[in-house]
Amino acid sequence: MKQENVNFLEYLNKELNFSQNTIDSYRKDLADFFCFLTQNKIAYLKINRFDIRAYLKHLDDLNLKNSTIARRISAIRSFYNYLVSKGTIENNIFNSIRNPKLEKKLPNYLSYEELSKILDNIDIDTPIGLRNRLIIEMFYATGCRVSELINIKMTDINFSNKSIKIMGKGSKERIVYYGDYAKDYLEKYLKTGFNESSNYLFLNDKKNNMSIADVEAIVKDVVKNISLKTHVTPHTLRHTFATHLLNNGADIKSVQELLGHASLNTTGIYTHVSNERLKEVYLKTFKR
Repeated sequence: MKQENVNFLEYLNKELNFSQNTIDSYRKDLADFFCFLTQNKIAYLKINRFDIRAYLKHLDDLNLKNSTIARRISAIRSFYNYLVSKGTIENNIFNSIRNPKLEKKLPNYLSYEELSKILDNIDIDTPIGLRNRLIIEMFYATGCRVSELINIKMTDINFSNKSIKIMGKGSKERIVYYGDYAKDYLEKYLKTGFNESSNYLFLNDKKNNMSIADVEAIVKDVVKNISLKTHVTPHTLRHTFATHLLNNGADIKSVQELLGHASLNTTGIYTHVSNERLKEVYLKTFKR
């Protein structure tokens, strides 16, 4: 079981090019599943519907969110599909198990005034300050995921038409664009020479490649002294990008392409946010 798990995780990495974050999630979810099997003396190659029912009850007893349960089932299903592909088992019993219905959670986003507060709160008198300002500007200008932002290389940037080649989920490339504000801070940042020792656009304070944790810490530090109603993370800035585009008349298909969503259904969550904004404006301005 242990070796099969190791082989599966290597397969996700080398064959499917999954991100390290996704692989780490699969590793944890499978470890929890195998622990349950061991505690209940269940052979992983002979698991049946009653065993699965017991496992689902176990997850329910943990009071996990539906999204967490769905992720765990998906990880296990992928593992057993891998075993089928290798001829270890004939059928994947988890293919008949439905994921629980996910809770519809509207994404948090910032108003333009809140975003301006954050940007104005950044000290840009130092190279690190300029880097931090540029990070926020790029999040808002491009809608990048944090994992995409930290992997931007200088060779990915087309300075003449203000575009960046992004390597997204599943190694899918897309082009994003940035405006004059981001262009201004990009030029100021590059003049400091902070990243001249590397081909990567953003480096951490020790001038090494940035991690997701580095960026999360920067965003947390930038907003810590600002009174905001919204909890701000790097993903909040991505949500803000998408919501502001739709609120200002962008079509959902274009937003899908800019975000790098494989399915239009994923982008559809932002239309709910925009509709909430429309309702708010309507109720405030139409008194009857």
